[in-house]
Amino acid sequence: MLINILRVMITRSFKPFVFQNDNCNKQIDYDVPNLGLYVHVPFCKELCPFCPYYKIKYDASLASKYVDALINEIQLKSSKVGEKKVVTSLYFGGGSPSLIINSLKRVLDAFREHFVIEGNIGIELHPDNVTPSLIAELKDISFGIVSLGIQSFNEKNLSTLGRKEKSDNGQKLEMIAKKGFRAIDVDLIFGIPGQTPKDLQGDMIKAVEYGATQISTYPFIDFTYAHNKKKPLNKKEKRILLDSIVKTSEEIGFVRTSVWTFAKKDTPKYSSITQDNFLGFGPSATTLLKENFRINTFSVTEYINTLGDNRIPTALIFDFSERARYLYWLFWSCYNLDIDKNNFFQLFNKDLDSNFWWEIKLGRLLGIIENNKDGYKLTDKGVYLFHLVEQKYTNQYIDKTWKMARKTPWPEKIVLY
Repeated sequence: MLINILRVMITRSFKPFVFQNDNCNKQIDYDVPNLGLYVHVPFCKELCPFCPYYKIKYDASLASKYVDALINEIQLKSSKVGEKKVVTSLYFGGGSPSLIINSLKRVLDAFREHFVIEGNIGIELHPDNVTPSLIAELKDISFGIVSLGIQSFNEKNLSTLGRKEKSDNGQKLEMIAKKGFRAIDVDLIFGIPGQTPKDLQGDMIKAVEYGATQISTYPFIDFTYAHNKKKPLNKKEKRILLDSIVKTSEEIGFVRTSVWTFAKKDTPKYSSITQDNFLGFGPSATTLLKENFRINTFSVTEYINTLGDNRIPTALIFDFSERARYLYWLFWSCYNLDIDKNNFFQLFNKDLDSNFWWEIKLGRLLGIIENNKDGYKLTDKGVYLFHLVEQKYTNQYIDKTWKMARKTPWPEKIVLY
């Protein structure tokens, strides 16, 4: 109900969000500022029950075909760009991207053939896959930032999530830190049944001691298609844990850089989801541009087959209204705590205050936002409210979209109210 009311209020429309597959071949407009690149590698050796992202069991033969298809997708999408396009970042997520380590240089070369990568090149790692040779190879082929999916150093909490505890996870993080990457992110989950503030404090302190420059904490959300044996803690219990995270971050000298992320001052930020515009590659990858949001097919085999026919594997597309595109930007700006007037003008050539005058007025009146030098920032009250809204948004929109996309590689339509 909360999300429905907010959707109507801020979109100023009763119309639902509709993703369709009848216009997926329309021209892609690359003429956008601050363009990033994202690659989804959908392979894992073990499938963690809590993880909502699209992934399948690793198979070497299938992974080899996937890499060939990925390079073809890079070439197909890039052929429309013309001269090399400058991009701000390149991230590899999953799944476990390191499972294709022997092909990553080839993939990077394909991107460099068509793009000038001026920003960070980052990769997500599963602790089980981390070895000295892997870390050395990543460093050699110019990866500058890494994110390690620890989730918890606590054996009890890992067991509740359905993941086997590894006593050497700290040493693996330390191994990464010694290689001199520009940023090292550690993912932690909060809201696990039985988890205590002391558990989280211990996890954060260990992460820093072993070399993390950023800690990303995510609430445990039970997706409807996941296979969790136990349900997340309730809202009140999660708030206690979130308060503990904020308090501990201050104690270890980290600053809050988003609703759920904390980092050392003056270090690069690891974030693959909050780019102004981005091109997505791989099964289930999404693309965000000026006029639309695209979703690739949620099937490795269909992805491979489609690219074998030299067709871009877009399964669904949502055409933004002007207002909806502004709102997408506003949502992720709030996630990053800052609503930057200059950034809004750079992207849309419009004035932020003119387009969101009553939302800004109401937000200030309710104590959710306050002025800063670039525009506005969320207050502590605003940050907590966004923490609640984001989880509702995930349950109502992301869960439904991904669940339906998993059922069929080419859905006809997805309607979100």
